[in-house]
Amino acid sequence: MDYRTRIRNVREDRDLTQAQIGKLLNKSQQGYNHIEAGRAELKIEDLVKLCEFYDLSADYLIGITDEEKRPR
Repeated sequence: MDYRTRIRNVREDRDLTQAQIGKLLNKSQQGYNHIEAGRAELKIEDLVKLCEFYDLSADYLIGITDEEKRPR
Protein backbone atom coordinates (compact mmCIF):
# COMPACT_ATOMS: atom_id res chain seq x y z
CA MET A 1 0.00 0.00 0.00
CA ASP A 2 1.23 3.49 -0.84
CA TYR A 3 2.18 5.45 2.29
CA ARG A 4 -0.02 8.37 1.27
CA THR A 5 -3.07 6.15 1.24
CA ARG A 6 -2.06 4.62 4.57
CA ILE A 7 -1.57 7.94 6.38
CA ARG A 8 -4.86 9.25 4.97
CA ASN A 9 -6.72 6.12 6.07
CA VAL A 10 -5.21 6.25 9.57
CA ARG A 11 -6.13 9.93 9.90
CA GLU A 12 -9.68 9.36 8.68
CA ASP A 13 -10.15 6.27 10.90
CA ARG A 14 -9.42 8.50 13.89
CA ASP A 15 -11.78 11.23 12.66
CA LEU A 16 -8.98 13.77 12.39
CA THR A 17 -8.75 16.58 9.86
CA GLN A 18 -5.82 17.47 7.68
CA ALA A 19 -5.63 20.76 9.59
CA GLN A 20 -5.22 18.91 12.89
CA ILE A 21 -2.41 16.73 11.57
CA GLY A 22 -0.85 19.69 9.80
CA LYS A 23 -0.72 21.52 13.14
CA LEU A 24 0.97 18.50 14.74
CA LEU A 25 3.61 18.63 11.99
CA ASN A 26 3.90 22.45 12.04
CA LYS A 27 2.35 22.69 8.59
CA SER A 28 -0.77 24.29 7.22
CA GLN A 29 -3.73 22.16 6.19
CA GLN A 30 -2.69 22.75 2.60
CA GLY A 31 0.90 21.72 3.34
CA TYR A 32 -0.28 18.45 4.84
CA ASN A 33 -2.75 17.95 1.99
CA HIS A 34 0.19 18.15 -0.42
CA ILE A 35 1.79 15.18 1.36
CA GLU A 36 -1.36 13.06 1.15
CA ALA A 37 -1.93 14.10 -2.46
CA GLY A 38 1.62 13.34 -3.58
CA ARG A 39 2.68 16.91 -4.31
CA ALA A 40 5.17 16.85 -1.40
CA GLU A 41 7.23 14.13 0.26
CA LEU A 42 6.82 13.08 3.87
CA LYS A 43 9.97 14.06 5.76
CA ILE A 44 11.51 11.53 8.13
CA GLU A 45 11.00 13.92 11.06
CA ASP A 46 7.29 14.07 10.24
CA LEU A 47 7.11 10.29 9.94
CA VAL A 48 8.56 9.97 13.44
CA LYS A 49 5.98 12.43 14.81
CA LEU A 50 3.14 10.53 13.14
CA CYS A 51 4.39 7.20 14.53
CA GLU A 52 4.53 8.64 18.03
CA PHE A 53 1.17 10.41 17.73
CA TYR A 54 -0.70 7.41 16.32
CA ASP A 55 1.37 4.86 18.31
CA LEU A 56 2.03 2.92 15.11
CA SER A 57 5.19 1.51 13.57
CA ALA A 58 6.92 3.33 10.73
CA ASP A 59 6.79 0.11 8.70
CA TYR A 60 3.01 0.16 9.01
CA LEU A 61 2.63 3.84 8.11
CA ILE A 62 4.80 3.55 5.02
CA GLY A 63 3.12 0.36 3.88
CA ILE A 64 5.88 -2.20 4.38
CA THR A 65 3.75 -4.29 6.71
CA ASP A 66 0.15 -4.57 7.81
CA GLU A 67 1.29 -5.11 11.41
CA GLU A 68 0.44 -1.91 13.34
CA LYS A 69 2.39 -2.55 16.54
CA ARG A 70 5.39 -0.49 17.48
CA PRO A 71 8.23 -2.34 19.16
CA ARG A 72 8.43 -1.65 22.89
